[in-house]
Amino acid sequence: MADKQKANPLRPPEVGRSEARERVNAIWPILKKAYPQAKCALEHSDAIELLIATILSAQCTDVRVNIVTKTLFKKYKTVKDWAKAPLEEIEQDIKSTGFYRNKAFNIKNACQKIIDDYSGKVPNTMDELLLLNGVGRKTANVVLGNAFGVPGIVCDTHVIRLSRRLELSANTDNPEKLEIDLMEIVPKENWTFFSHLLIFHGRNICKARRPDCGICPIAKYCPAADNPKLW
Repeated sequence: MADKQKANPLRPPEVGRSEARERVNAIWPILKKAYPQAKCALEHSDAIELLIATILSAQCTDVRVNIVTKTLFKKYKTVKDWAKAPLEEIEQDIKSTGFYRNKAFNIKNACQKIIDDYSGKVPNTMDELLLLNGVGRKTANVVLGNAFGVPGIVCDTHVIRLSRRLELSANTDNPEKLEIDLMEIVPKENWTFFSHLLIFHGRNICKARRPDCGICPIAKYCPAADNPKLW
């Protein structure tokens, strides 16, 4: 018989909903006070710009995306501009964001579908957004929450990492299940802002390689504080 699979030491234990909800309630006001300016870091002026920027942000920093889109959005001003542009030209314009061939293909085809199926307007429902090339739940929630005001949990790398360290969910290895868990313990009206708060905290203090637990305002509520084995 095959040996039983060893438990992953980095996987959090099963998390009780009530305990996780209490932890969210405790850190919420602290993080709000620490990051009152927390918002989407991708610069945009409308839904299509946010959709494009979010697709470009895959495996790329928001800083790099903002540098690229500063010029990009002056050239491509409408959905039609993206749809009619030669694929090779889009590739060259976004090359520095990485994976530019896939991204260019997804952007061009997503924009064409928006024209064909949604009268040239970015759809504002999860189901419709997921039908667009290059759009998964994370991208859809970014667009819904920040362009349309529809609450959504954005499970990016920071949210996943902090959810694991704070033991908010036992499903941090599965973004879709994590999203569901967080939706159950965070009030719906706070979903979008809660995501921003975790992202800001992850960038500033609870960093991937070495969190600054000594200056962390929510350290006393964090099971991983000063415990490298749980980082």
